[in-house]
Amino acid sequence: MRIFEVTQNKKDYLELLLLADEQESMIDRYLECGTMYALDDGGVKAVCVVTDEGDGVLEIKNLAVLPVCQRKGYGRKFVEFIEQKYHGAYKILQVGTGDSPLTIPFYEACGFVRAYVVPNFFTDNYDHPIYEGGVQLRDMVYFRIEL
Repeated sequence: MRIFEVTQNKKDYLELLLLADEQESMIDRYLECGTMYALDDGGVKAVCVVTDEGDGVLEIKNLAVLPVCQRKGYGRKFVEFIEQKYHGAYKILQVGTGDSPLTIPFYEACGFVRAYVVPNFFTDNYDHPIYEGGVQLRDMVYFRIEL
């Protein structure tokens, strides 16, 4: 298993990126300004995009794992990689996610703690309703962990 930086042709991974952020125009907001990584384990199984938010904050904007590879440790491996790579360069690693029964337990299990909520983020910024785990996403919930 290896994780490598993707510096060109990031849109080649669009199908995978859309698993974590299902509107391409929203991905376009951070894809080129972010640093993208791919996890290869007999083929690319997961991708992650991080951005510098200023004031010592690094944000995971997109963390996507192929559906057939989920619950096998790839997402956690990515979080550990980002923590190690950016330890000392940033103070805080944060991630924003929908108030979903699928993603919140994952980030909490990785040691993230709830920081704040952006009300109506998904209903105000997406051109269609987003559902995850049978729940319509409305608010963006931010989680943080110290690096």
